[in-house]
Amino acid sequence: MATSTESVDLVGDEAARNLARAALFAALVGAFAYVTFPNPVSPVSVTLQVLGVFLAGIFLGPVWGAASIVLYLAAGALGAPVFQGGSAGVGQLVGQSAGYLWSYPLAAAVVGAVVHRSATPRDLDAVGVPTLVGAMVLGTVVIYAFGVAGLALVLSLGPVEAVTVGAAAFLPAEALKIAAAVGIVRSDAIAAN
Repeated sequence: MATSTESVDLVGDEAARNLARAALFAALVGAFAYVTFPNPVSPVSVTLQVLGVFLAGIFLGPVWGAASIVLYLAAGALGAPVFQGGSAGVGQLVGQSAGYLWSYPLAAAVVGAVVHRSATPRDLDAVGVPTLVGAMVLGTVVIYAFGVAGLALVLSLGPVEAVTVGAAAFLPAEALKIAAAVGIVRSDAIAAN
């Protein structure tokens, strides 16, 4: 008695590739969380997480970029040591840096939407540096809006103090992260010259 079997793909190749890329960028953001610098003006340290958020939006687009950051947040909430300095747990999502963390999926989606102009990623060679920088500046505004609101709420800060310690204190670091992201995206063009 012969039995015929057929191969059935439960998930298409493209979905599997996108999920793998999302997991890779989630891991990258988690690794960047280990790179911290104390900020003497703010209770929140400077980390490289935002660079990972920018890169997720740029390379994966708005949908998968945001999905990668949701995956990152879920992993951290479930106990993976992927938050600032290797911390983990749901407590991080309600603490002093909660506003920043919650903003990351939206920021990745905004960066991806501006860069790709649709839900589907386009060739990054067609994206100019002003568009890249503008997308990341807009993403930074989203991150600061949530971060400042979170700090004001958790630490009972007034609006001026919250903006000072939650946004203004990070501007030089954000400029460096934006420059680094542009350098990473354009590294193939730099290497070719």
